[in-house]
Amino acid sequence: VYSLHGLGKSTLMNTLFKSKVSRKSVQATSQEKIPKTIHIKSVSHDIEEKGVRMKLTVIDTPGFGDQINNENCWQPIMKFINAQYEQYLQEEININRKKRIPDSRVHCCIYFIPPTGHCLRPLDVEFMRRLSKVVNIVPVIAKADTLTLEERDFFKQKIREELRANGIDVYPQKEFDEDAEDRMINDKIREMIPFAVVGSDQEYQVNGRRLLGRKTKWGTIEVENIAHCEFAYLRDLLIRLNIYVSSIHYEVYRVRRLNENNTAVAHANGLPQHHMTSHEM
Repeated sequence: VYSLHGLGKSTLMNTLFKSKVSRKSVQATSQEKIPKTIHIKSVSHDIEEKGVRMKLTVIDTPGFGDQINNENCWQPIMKFINAQYEQYLQEEININRKKRIPDSRVHCCIYFIPPTGHCLRPLDVEFMRRLSKVVNIVPVIAKADTLTLEERDFFKQKIREELRANGIDVYPQKEFDEDAEDRMINDKIREMIPFAVVGSDQEYQVNGRRLLGRKTKWGTIEVENIAHCEFAYLRDLLIRLNIYVSSIHYEVYRVRRLNENNTAVAHANGLPQHHMTSHEM
């Protein structure tokens, strides 16, 4: 989960699975407000969704984008993602590998975009362009209730145009269109990206029912009401992604690393690389 300070990451993560899965937000002191470097914090939680038990790990990155100079601020995050791939690969190629390999691979990056209503910032473009090559990116507009419906629709369209113009391939990529049904579902998701979301872990009484929402002087914004925000669509997408989607990025990483290893072995044996058979590659 990546975004600038104060866009409601922790609240949205808690809302997503109706559990306190993210680190508890506390009032920071003036010295603590902006971490000097990017930290990577993981919290794991067992959840049950529609009868399916899953282990959810939320990875937060306090400090991302908070510096005056944000050059290369994505590097620790890319390094972390690749380290999880490497750990899984080493377990996978182990002669005596475990029956069930512990899987700490990052399946998805939810990228929070500030609700400016105008366009993506250079930091957003550069981060998503780089990270989309190693992980599934799901962009969301944070605190979307600060925009009118017209502003929201304009902003969403503008973001989609900028993603295309910058060659940023967000989830779901074309590789996931395995059949006509998948393509139909994925096309609907593509039309909605980025999801405009509102997070809240507070419940309110609305028409005799207890609902997650945000209370304003104009009424209650119901988090799971699709007429109010697209939180429910995001939640369904993440459940689907966690259960059904294989990691195309891991496969790319795996092939590259195995090729590197084979090349290194060939050089060590004095065998020119072009003499290697396709089976060896």
